[in-house]
Amino acid sequence: MIALIDADDRHHRPLQSLFEADPASWILPWAILPEVDYLLATRVGALAQQAFLSDLAAGLYAVEWGDSADLERAHALCGQYRDLRLGLVDGVVMAMAEHLEGSAVATLDLRHFGAVSLRSAPKLLPRDI
Repeated sequence: MIALIDADDRHHRPLQSLFEADPASWILPWAILPEVDYLLATRVGALAQQAFLSDLAAGLYAVEWGDSADLERAHALCGQYRDLRLGLVDGVVMAMAEHLEGSAVATLDLRHFGAVSLRSAPKLLPRDI
């Protein structure tokens, strides 16, 4: 999300093109929201942070709130890949990608997402463009 929002990010243009081609297909797992908020505030700026919150409130992004099965799967993935130290956010994103049978996950975190085999075998964007 940071690369999508930050026009100065080197991955901005390809992600922006993908988003604009089909914004309804982009689903934000609840777990990334505080992280995106924090990173925008500390790395991009308060205006970008406020714009993101405004876009969220206006419904520009679909947020997936998940259920307990997603947390159970996140816990299982974190245990299975203990050496990677995935953490809650990555575990939830991965679990929701499986649950929703997502065809792609937008992430620059190839260290974690590139090492984990998910049931739905989603592409990793922008790497797999």
